[in-house]
Amino acid sequence: MNILVWIIFGALAGWIASIVMGKNRQMGALANIVVGIIGAFIGGWIMNQFGAAGVTGFNLNSLLVAILGAIVLLFVVGLVRR
Repeated sequence: MNILVWIIFGALAGWIASIVMGKNRQMGALANIVVGIIGAFIGGWIMNQFGAAGVTGFNLNSLLVAILGAIVLLFVVGLVRR
């Protein structure tokens, strides 16, 4: 059951990031999940570089960190695709 919650968490973070970056129409549910999960790792790493807490559990702070990481991921992918 725990893995299902984290998949939903990743999907939510990826979906919000895709809306912020204007990519929502180009991405499906699976892409949102993948972007959200990878974004959580990226966001956690970024936050750790600044000495702040990364993804610490299923809470609002962790969701915001995952969204930040997913936005960074989508931005970098957009630069590479150009």
